[in-house]
Amino acid sequence: MKKEHHNRRISRGWQLTLSISSTFIIVAIGFTLIFAPAAIEKGTNIVSAHSPYPISQKASSLHQQLIVADLHADSLLWNRDLSQKASYGHVDLPRLQQGNVAVQTFAVPTKSPRGQNYSRNESDAADGITMLSMIQAWPPATWNSLYERALYQARKLHKVEQSSPEDLKIIRSQADLEAVLALRQQGSQKVAGLLALEGAHALEGNLDNLKGLYDAGYRMIGLHHFFDNRLGGSLHGVSGSRLSLFGRRALARMEELNMIVDLAHSSESVVDEVLKLAKHPVVISHTGILGTCDSPRNISDDLIQRIAEKGGLIGIGFWDAICDTSPEGIVNTLRYAIDLAGEDHIALGSDFDGGTKVSLDASELAILTELMIRKGFSETEIRKVMGENVQKFLMKHLPEEKIKT
Repeated sequence: MKKEHHNRRISRGWQLTLSISSTFIIVAIGFTLIFAPAAIEKGTNIVSAHSPYPISQKASSLHQQLIVADLHADSLLWNRDLSQKASYGHVDLPRLQQGNVAVQTFAVPTKSPRGQNYSRNESDAADGITMLSMIQAWPPATWNSLYERALYQARKLHKVEQSSPEDLKIIRSQADLEAVLALRQQGSQKVAGLLALEGAHALEGNLDNLKGLYDAGYRMIGLHHFFDNRLGGSLHGVSGSRLSLFGRRALARMEELNMIVDLAHSSESVVDEVLKLAKHPVVISHTGILGTCDSPRNISDDLIQRIAEKGGLIGIGFWDAICDTSPEGIVNTLRYAIDLAGEDHIALGSDFDGGTKVSLDASELAILTELMIRKGFSETEIRKVMGENVQKFLMKHLPEEKIKT
């Protein structure tokens, strides 16, 4: 009996130990899921400390009249509720409205090498988004599927649209954009959200997935991100190769679906070939200009000019791809880009929330208007670069389908 009693005490002791251990593990996991995502983003998407930027009455008045558009922000990668204003990161609906943003492109990365090396990345480089998806408690289907990551991030934006229908409309057609802009003319602060995929590796080698992405609301596709993929070479990969046969087929299918082709991160060989093959103008959603910032992140000035000559758009970034990331540095890059490619082909391509350190967030875009006025930009140049060029491009190249009721 004493032995049985002793064994029961040991068993209860182990059960208590296991219970305490399990509770500790559960608490630790819960703590990680609640606090780690915010901590990671706070150390990743940074706004340089600065005093409030002074905005003159003239600049403020003009800025409120503008159609402001940004071609690239990675905000859906993070766990913030974009319907609520946050004290960190770069973009949410309240800050977009404070910055008078009419059109925001929400880009969706699905794989990114740790460290984001601009010079050279192997295709099998360690992927930072896999761990991020687990820490942020994304559905398990996203942990091993890039395509599922793309669909999940699209669903996140759809949920924001559903919870804040007065503040956000995902635009799928020319009619959708026209409707949002008409509301804004009547005093609404509604934002038109454009879904864009950053890197066609998320197709997972299956062209049928393009239709799935289209049905999920995607209207712009970036061919590459930080590494080579089945479509061809990345600007930061190892091959420098042109479009593959699969890449040419993917390009043709994108154009059939009226999906805008984005060449940000594509190798110069791919850019050259796409410009020869594409039937429609293309964009570089976010970039610096090599002539002002000698970085492996940037393609040649000659290719920038060729994109413009084909009717395309070049989005100027706010992060270190422009070397000088101050508001003045951004405006100086815009000036160079206009002189290089023409005022009809330059736009904003912030790369907000893209693991970037910038000098302003979405609420502070009026400082660009202020500095452009100070530096002698014409009002026409300011209006075009701040958003009219994007508006006209989308009204021409989005699908013509009517708004679905």
